[in-house]
Amino acid sequence: MEMSPVNISEYLSFDGHETITALWADRCAKYGDRVAHREKELGIWQAYSWRDYYDHARKIGRALQKLGVQKGEPVLILSEDRREWLYIDLGTAAIGGIPAGVYTTDSASQLAYLCQDSGARVLFVENDEQLDKYLEARADMPGIEKVVVMEREGLAEFSDPQVMFLDELYEMGDAEEASTPGKFEEAMKTIRPEDPRMLIYTSGTTGPPKGAMITHRNMIFQLKAGNELLDFRETDNLLCFLPLCHVLERLVSVEAPIANGCTVNFAESPETVFDNLQEVSPDSFAGVPRIWEKIYSRVMILRSEAGPVGARAFDWALKVGTRYSQAENPGTGLRLAHWIADVTVLSNLRRMLGLANARRVTSGAAPISPDLIHWFAALGVPLVEGYGMTETAGVATVNTVEDNRIGTVGPALPGVSLRIDDNGELLVGGPCVFGGYWNKPEKTAETMTEDGWLRTGDVGRIGNDGALTITGRLKDIIITAGGKNITPAEIESKLKFSPYISDAVVIGDRRKYLTCLVMIDQENVEKFAQDRQIPFSDFASLTRAQEVRDLIGGVVAATNKDFAQVEQIKDFRLIDVLLTAEDEELTPTMKLKRNFVNQRHAALIDEMY
Repeated sequence: MEMSPVNISEYLSFDGHETITALWADRCAKYGDRVAHREKELGIWQAYSWRDYYDHARKIGRALQKLGVQKGEPVLILSEDRREWLYIDLGTAAIGGIPAGVYTTDSASQLAYLCQDSGARVLFVENDEQLDKYLEARADMPGIEKVVVMEREGLAEFSDPQVMFLDELYEMGDAEEASTPGKFEEAMKTIRPEDPRMLIYTSGTTGPPKGAMITHRNMIFQLKAGNELLDFRETDNLLCFLPLCHVLERLVSVEAPIANGCTVNFAESPETVFDNLQEVSPDSFAGVPRIWEKIYSRVMILRSEAGPVGARAFDWALKVGTRYSQAENPGTGLRLAHWIADVTVLSNLRRMLGLANARRVTSGAAPISPDLIHWFAALGVPLVEGYGMTETAGVATVNTVEDNRIGTVGPALPGVSLRIDDNGELLVGGPCVFGGYWNKPEKTAETMTEDGWLRTGDVGRIGNDGALTITGRLKDIIITAGGKNITPAEIESKLKFSPYISDAVVIGDRRKYLTCLVMIDQENVEKFAQDRQIPFSDFASLTRAQEVRDLIGGVVAATNKDFAQVEQIKDFRLIDVLLTAEDEELTPTMKLKRNFVNQRHAALIDEMY
């Protein structure tokens, strides 16, 4: 059992505020005309102030009051990341409503499920495309009384008694404030630390999504404990790009900037993240492993295009960077060599990637290969891994730049307790543990122990130094026909370190040996094929090329050398369809859903046995 010897009460307020909404109102008043958000319009970055933040959120809150939204009632937001998302989020929260995000990749039927489950009466949608989902499944959402559309484009002639536009909602809010001023601020005073701050629907890798209630106390704790370990500054520029429905993005792009006065820049779309990263060059940045793997892949493509001299210079600089980052006391010679490597190669690379200003970048939401963290360290980019889940309100453990225990997800936040139970499952206790599932007391009871610890479903171990290592998911443990227990996550992480593999699922439950389904990295494998004049016409034909199969076979063989005989992959197949976040096999944070993959590609799997 690992306890944090701290006084918990110190972690339940931030600058004297016990709720996020009170802290937010204080910051908006304090910062006024300073820039809170930046967003691109017609290709040009536009700035919006803290005053804009408060005024627009208040208009929305007053209009929601007029529409009859009560304290404790969910309001749904279906939109890509943009400043209005935050205005709706805080406007709803400030009157005691519970904002709940919907992934833009969700189908009409998934939207209907969330509307029914949450009991929401007001739904915000971004544009005509998202409005179509509501109109398509409207009969299955009888509880929705009003739909508010943010963009008018493509809807000039559209008229529907249940649908209004955001500018009309702003006008309604203004009229309410003019006739009965102060009701927004009055409502804010009634909010208590134990009230839900947000409803986060789990991505549903198993079964339908459940709404996790994250309280104001949970989030204030995250800010207070996180600030002791993670360095945020008023001058920081951040880039918001993961879906705001996800608890990690909410924490780093909404709550932490409120607490610390940072400026949030919104990526134009998931496709432009790398371009926006270059433009913003954020001071800190949080991503999922897929982003870091993609950056690594891009750099390896650049290396292969650099010609023999450029490739040699890159390899030398990286070798020096590796030795320097791993040396406790680098000598004069190594320091000089590193300075030359940095001036000639590494600093240019960081600038080109948009990571020149990054004091800290973080990976979470899924396991990342330790090799990748070492690789970023060699470039001079401090990548730290943390661990958490929706039910821990974001973060439970995290490494720091000063003490990065690579291969672990770091020690617990101050005030968080960790425990490993008899079957190896990690249990978490402390003020980060969520308020339960929305309207699902039986699911909440299944997730909590009788003495109030959260069952994470993850298998792990705690080192003597208090650092946590996650070895896999309890439900993913493979028990081979020979009775050997294997956690596939470590093998999969090792495979994904290859620039040619974007994801992998190890198979072998109740089977004689392990096999693997591999999703190749389209960009890198296409380049490999073009450089060698290997003919292919589309993604499927690329996966069928013998040279490509040999390439992946080589990666599998190299990975096998790091594992015991029983953990080695005996055969593999390439998934011949290119998956996106819209596909059911992938979660919105681009993780392959193991059970879906097993069902969808059963024929491929059976071939290997």
